[in-house]
Amino acid sequence: MTSQSENKYGRIEPMLTSLESLVRCESPTEDLEACKAVVQLASDLATQVLGSPATIQEVQGRPVFWWGDKSPDVVLLAHLDTVWPHGSFSPLWSVEGDVARGPGIYDMKAGFIQALYALKGVSGSVALIATTDEETGSATSKDFIVEISKKAKAVLVLEAASEGKVKTGRKGTAMYHINIHGKAAHAGLEPEKGINATVEIAHIILQLAALENREHSTTVVPTLLKSGNTANTVPDHAVLDVDARSYLQADLVRVDAAIRALKPSHPGARIEILGGLNRPPMELSSTKELYERAKKVAATLGMDLGHVSVGGASDGNFAAAAGAKVLDGLGAVGEGAHAHNEWASVKALQERSDFLRAFVLDLLND
Repeated sequence: MTSQSENKYGRIEPMLTSLESLVRCESPTEDLEACKAVVQLASDLATQVLGSPATIQEVQGRPVFWWGDKSPDVVLLAHLDTVWPHGSFSPLWSVEGDVARGPGIYDMKAGFIQALYALKGVSGSVALIATTDEETGSATSKDFIVEISKKAKAVLVLEAASEGKVKTGRKGTAMYHINIHGKAAHAGLEPEKGINATVEIAHIILQLAALENREHSTTVVPTLLKSGNTANTVPDHAVLDVDARSYLQADLVRVDAAIRALKPSHPGARIEILGGLNRPPMELSSTKELYERAKKVAATLGMDLGHVSVGGASDGNFAAAAGAKVLDGLGAVGEGAHAHNEWASVKALQERSDFLRAFVLDLLND
């Protein structure tokens, strides 16, 4: 385990010190005050590293970090919120060999730090922007991201790499909250007088499973389920959350229409459907050009970049839908997003930051 005072990692140490402070500033999405604190800390780090603070904007009540040009050609896009409630990790920060651990280090505070240091001494039409609601779907920042992306020549997303590879494809997502309203009755004395919400939601689950499409890797996954109140009562209410994803927008539209057309099997039951389409897919047509360019830049540094498509979504999906050229997965090397084994490579901090700097300069040279 290291502390901020040690210099074990040589030129990587300043980045590791900055990363430690950012990780120790826990920032679960739902805690607005914590998100304000992490954005202020990020601005302070920008002053230390880049010589000037960030602008802290408010977008629909949430803080956004913005450093650099106000109408940038090249956007480095990050987020500073995490999925982890306060106190989820003990110890909060640790380093053993090449492995640094802490809440949100891989997704995606290491990526933010890599971008921050990549911009040291860089001038031109470039900006580093970080939001604070990505982990819950970017409900407040979506329009903000779309507007920025429409005007940019390139949007580089600092989400974590996948086994060291950048991400050229992401599934689109849709989220649903399905309520079934039935009728309570005594389960022993007169169950026939009730309308069983558990039975109704079971029929719905089977219909949802039939909506999947392997050709387009379309998944429709029932996740959280709650039904009933007591063991001897016909349940009058059931709630089901559904996670739908696909690489093809048309298939998400098909699934959306089918879910909205769901009907209960009992004529006396009532169904209520909330939610819908969230992020459109990030398709290869939006990423191929930047990937080929990044691959050439990486080769000059002795890196074999590689690319992959993944099921998870990011703000890169919104940027691609806005018509921007996008490349994702330019952040941390490690693994364990949203898991307690989350870690980021110490060695890769400097390597990936150097590559990002070279790539940004190449884009700015246009």
